[in-house]
Amino acid sequence: MKKIFLLIVLTSMLSCKQKIKETDISNLNGYWEIEKVDLPDGDKKEYKVNETIDFFKIENKKGFRKKVMPQLDGTYLTNDLQENISVVLENGEATLQYKTNYASWEEEIIELTKDKLVVKNEQEMEYYYKRPTKFSVK
Repeated sequence: MKKIFLLIVLTSMLSCKQKIKETDISNLNGYWEIEKVDLPDGDKKEYKVNETIDFFKIENKKGFRKKVMPQLDGTYLTNDLQENISVVLENGEATLQYKTNYASWEEEIIELTKDKLVVKNEQEMEYYYKRPTKFSVK
């Protein structure tokens, strides 16, 4: 009986993961704001205000991610730093492979829609992103 219950739990956990198709990857393009992080020990870190947000640009499974700083007038401050990205699609799973002059790492895409992005890194931390809302003082 315990084995059956365990099998049901494992099956339901695995079925929660979205199958990522090549057509889904275009949803990655644009600005993303981190909402929360689920840590491997069960703790959660919530982000109420973000000083930087991520900008992704992917074409033909290659592209980059940049950190940008939103300004009160609705614009973004940028710099020349970026992380190069390759997208690897295999068996319904998508992996983002990052590379800079100093390091390389991977993140698995758990969920990707027009308005939601969830990735898991090699340390089993899950990052939840949402589209940022523009603000201004006008």
